[in-house]
Amino acid sequence: MLTCTNGMPSDQQVLQFQMKAKINSSKDESIQRRSANYKPNIWKYDYIESLTSEYTADTYKHAEKLKEEVRFTFVETVEPLAKLELVDSIGKLGLATLFEEEIKDALDMIMCLKDNNLTIEEDLYATALRFRLLRQYGYNVSQDIFIRFVDETGNFMQSTTTNVKAMLELFEASYLALEGEKIMDKARMFSTENIKTVISNSDVSLAKQLSTALELPLHWRLEWYNVTRNIHEYGKVGNINSNLLKLAKLHFNMVQATHQKDLKEIIRWWRNLGMARNLSFSRDRIIESYLFAVGVNFEPQYKHFRNWLAKVCKFIITIDDVYDVYGSLQELELFTKAVDRWDSEEIQQLPECMKICFQALYDTTNEIAFEIQRVKGGKSVLPHLRKAWENFCKALLVEAKWYNQGYTPSLQEYLDNGWISSGGSVLSIHVLFGVAHEITDKVLHFLKNGEDLVYHISIIIRLTNDQGTSAAELERGDAPSSILCYMREANVSEEVAREHIRSIITKTWKSINNQCIAKSLSLVPFAKYITNIARVSHFIYQNGDGYGVQDHETRDQVVSLLIEPLALD
Repeated sequence: MLTCTNGMPSDQQVLQFQMKAKINSSKDESIQRRSANYKPNIWKYDYIESLTSEYTADTYKHAEKLKEEVRFTFVETVEPLAKLELVDSIGKLGLATLFEEEIKDALDMIMCLKDNNLTIEEDLYATALRFRLLRQYGYNVSQDIFIRFVDETGNFMQSTTTNVKAMLELFEASYLALEGEKIMDKARMFSTENIKTVISNSDVSLAKQLSTALELPLHWRLEWYNVTRNIHEYGKVGNINSNLLKLAKLHFNMVQATHQKDLKEIIRWWRNLGMARNLSFSRDRIIESYLFAVGVNFEPQYKHFRNWLAKVCKFIITIDDVYDVYGSLQELELFTKAVDRWDSEEIQQLPECMKICFQALYDTTNEIAFEIQRVKGGKSVLPHLRKAWENFCKALLVEAKWYNQGYTPSLQEYLDNGWISSGGSVLSIHVLFGVAHEITDKVLHFLKNGEDLVYHISIIIRLTNDQGTSAAELERGDAPSSILCYMREANVSEEVAREHIRSIITKTWKSINNQCIAKSLSLVPFAKYITNIARVSHFIYQNGDGYGVQDHETRDQVVSLLIEPLALD
């Protein structure tokens, strides 16, 4: 057994770990192994471990001074629309966690505005901005505030289309719709159609802004992933508050410095573990796994949480590769049994690389459970973590059986299993325990209370993953994805199937909105971070397989968020 201390195996344990990997079983050699042809890891770990970004006490004093000056801006800003735009800017610049009280006070005031406040109610842009921000921060504002902009047939009036800024804000607001809100559905279709119409006639900067929105609305994006781009864009605007922009740059660099220190620890853990060498068929993606954790919660004080979640992400990827690429059906059944019983005695008949994978999962999960209890206190979480991994592996085994049988399930049958095989439950339970201040009965109650939210988050992960990876998986002959399932079930083309899957994603987000807004789950901190899992998934799979192929958008995001600091004035 590989027992870790402070999350790091000893030299002797690592040596034993690596020696085991050199043993070849005759049974293993007789099995035809597949290959996913994943590209080698592109990151130079020595370089990343050499990064330094230190800040002095004077830097922190300067940051505090800038924060006080921005707080005073809230006091100075009286006009409702200006308050809304200030709150919006602070969020887009990654500063919302620094001004939570000020934002709440501002939105409480905005929420109390009556219809006779014509300054905001008669303007579509201001109304849409108000609606989006209130719902984004958990206020259940009614869609009826848009009634004044629709005609007697219930459609949005064409006179509103002349304002592109208003169209864009209406588009963004429409993605915070709840189930059954017909006005918001019409707002989405109306604004989308009009944005597509004006893109070709817009200047380069505006056209890029509009096309970026159509690719992925704000509500489905992570603000922290977009913060550097937003800082650059705000820097081009002449009327931006200079202190706000200075604080955004300094705050980003200081947070990045914290993330670099965290990342170095994760890299050392991963290199010492030796799994990249011993499971060469699997994706070596520890940097991307840490990027995932940063997307879920970037706040500096959650160092332990990011450490745990990055490890979990890496094991999800590795185990997924074991089931999809490497293991025979008999081996996978043995591996699943070992996870179910949480017993390394069950893996003796497996190839050494699968033994190593199970043992590393076993030791790391036990270590994480111990650390959660040490850091958070309260009840033991190990039974819950074990159950999540058990369900995950059982779902992967179902897909392996489908592959071996040449069976294509219906879309619904696929999703009934696929939401679990997405890893969403494993991720969500670690997020829940990772951000909780203490493991109390209230936290454990959320496991049942938030089941619907976790289900819908997991559906987003499953479907966005399929959108990004199905082409490569189809070429390799992997188990069917949601797209192929629907193509065969409905006898339609790939593009029609993709469009159907996109419609399910939109519908699923409405269900998430219902959980977080209508049922006020957003008031529970866990829900915010669990929902971020879906947003990270959108980013990773938006332009293909962001885990399988590192050297496109994923690489750029790693460089932007974790390696290169912003130039300060």
